[in-house]
Amino acid sequence: MIKKPNHYELLRATFAIEIANRTKVEKNSLSLLEQINSPADLKKLSRDELPVLAEEIRIAIVEVVSKTGGHLAPSLGAVELAIAIHYVFDTPREKVIWDVGHQAYAHKLLTGRRDQFNTLRQFEGISGFTRRSESAYDAFSTGHSSTSISASLGIACAKDLMDEDAKVIAVIGDGSMTAGIAFEGLNQAGDTLKDKNLLVILNDNEMSISPNVGALSSFLSRKFSGKKVRELRKELGEFLKSLPKFGDDIYKVAKKTEDSLKAFVTPGMLFEAFNFEYFGPINGHKLNHLIDILDNIKALKEPVLLHVSTQKGKGYPPAEENPVYFHGCTRFEVETGNCLDIASPHPSYTQVFGDAMVQLAETNEKVNAVTAAMPEGTGLGQFSRRFPERFFDVGIAEQHGVTFAAGLATEGLKPVVAIYSTFLQRAYDQIVHDVCLESLPVVFALDRGGIVGEDGPTHHGLFDLCYLRSLPNMVVMAPKDENELRRMLLTALEHDGPSALRYPRGSGVGVILENPIRPLEIGKGELLKEGEDVLILAIGQSVCEALDAHSELTRQGISATIINCRFVKPLDIDLVSDWAKKIPRIITVEENIRQGGFGSAVLEALYDAGVTGFQLERIGIADKFVEHGPQAVLRSKYGVDAEAIVQCTKQLMALAASSNTRWPNRQVV
Repeated sequence: MIKKPNHYELLRATFAIEIANRTKVEKNSLSLLEQINSPADLKKLSRDELPVLAEEIRIAIVEVVSKTGGHLAPSLGAVELAIAIHYVFDTPREKVIWDVGHQAYAHKLLTGRRDQFNTLRQFEGISGFTRRSESAYDAFSTGHSSTSISASLGIACAKDLMDEDAKVIAVIGDGSMTAGIAFEGLNQAGDTLKDKNLLVILNDNEMSISPNVGALSSFLSRKFSGKKVRELRKELGEFLKSLPKFGDDIYKVAKKTEDSLKAFVTPGMLFEAFNFEYFGPINGHKLNHLIDILDNIKALKEPVLLHVSTQKGKGYPPAEENPVYFHGCTRFEVETGNCLDIASPHPSYTQVFGDAMVQLAETNEKVNAVTAAMPEGTGLGQFSRRFPERFFDVGIAEQHGVTFAAGLATEGLKPVVAIYSTFLQRAYDQIVHDVCLESLPVVFALDRGGIVGEDGPTHHGLFDLCYLRSLPNMVVMAPKDENELRRMLLTALEHDGPSALRYPRGSGVGVILENPIRPLEIGKGELLKEGEDVLILAIGQSVCEALDAHSELTRQGISATIINCRFVKPLDIDLVSDWAKKIPRIITVEENIRQGGFGSAVLEALYDAGVTGFQLERIGIADKFVEHGPQAVLRSKYGVDAEAIVQCTKQLMALAASSNTRWPNRQVV
């Protein structure tokens, strides 16, 4: 029997090789990483020590992420890059903006957060992304992709206005380069910063831009960036242009010859079209090469793009072999790479959605799927393999994806745009003008609606009920369980207009999945429990919390009516108003920001229907951003769980007992 490899031992073995290759004897018993509390300490190390430090950082990242979960593969691939940047540049005076921020774990370890690193993504611990409030070395808060160039351009312009001579560095991945905002930033930067200190580092970890990585291109990039070569090029150019009659023509020919050579061995002409000086691709794991070229680039007073090739998951075999899974992973066993989290016996909402898409597409050839660089994350992997010609991954380009889907819809197709709730925010203008204005039948499937957990404020889907229900022609719904999700998907596909269904992260509740799938009547809620003391109106995942609260309330002798409203828009006003007239004590429950959300919709509907004399309490997220942490912990802290419903009900009942009159319209925020 062949023994399976112990990946932790392999990681340690690589570390031992680097130790053996060291030429400088350690000054004390501390590891190199333990000696670094800031980039100033990093600069004290010799270049020979840096590969050892890189392996120590990889071990620290693997050990911590194996316990906390997180973005392992991207950060392992950017270790040398983080070391080289902080080794060469004067941070935090010179600013580094890490696009998205999920590749910045090494950056965190090098900038004073080593002792806190074990709290990564934990409740009240450090963030899994960069946060300005967390460190002076985090120049810009990130979480969504492709913003680094625009932010860096703004910072560089600000420094120029204040006469500060400092480089601004944007580190952006090849995936993030697919977004329009990245090219918008490049376009302005090339026009605005002809003599400014902006460096864009393209961290290409998938070889998606060019395969031309090797000794020749690395050699040419280092030579092109060298001070003597740059001076020679400048002097030669001035000499050629000074020649009488034909000087300018000769210079243009010489320039074209150089550009042709660079274009032959690199993809640099794309970026030089934006007036960026291009160098690369170079191997992003060769520290000496990285440091040499960054040292050379440091002196340039113009926009520069350095193309660096790295390997996702570098140094940890499971992450190297499966970078998609380890891009953002849960807890795992270091020795094997196997997941440690106990799998739910019930399929996730994402999986149920993906399976339903395939099932419905089997019988409806007009069904198409659109996603933004998240085929597996949105559950569309199976659909993409079963119907490749009807599946469209537009890259990290949510705006384009929505308008593209609108184009499909104009030709009679039924596009389903599957995008995380938080990322669909980026395409709001397109939803308004390109879909809702013409009432096109585009279906929006919003995964990760509500509190998502450890990814924190940039990823919680807490605004969709607000930003979608305000749009004319839009139908907005949220399922209480996985079977209702399937029914809502069919309902949306049969609707001749725009519609959205939002569902939570995590596993379903374990209900039976009915076949065949039956559509719902749009705008009709569901009476789940009948009682006399309090009326609880809930939507989506909060229905489960309301049902849990109902059990406890019954135990305490309180009789509650529970309505699963299903639709935020159109709201079932007949059902709601009929019960509001019977029970003037009303609680609305939503896992969404309160202002403009589901509770607001109920208040507006009751007012429009002329219903008066009721007390209404809205349970939802207050006017603030929610930090990172386990979903259950955050639901408890922000008062949107079953216990919060129970306590709110008891307070409402106590108030009722102290009054003999019905209340005027009132809300407690």
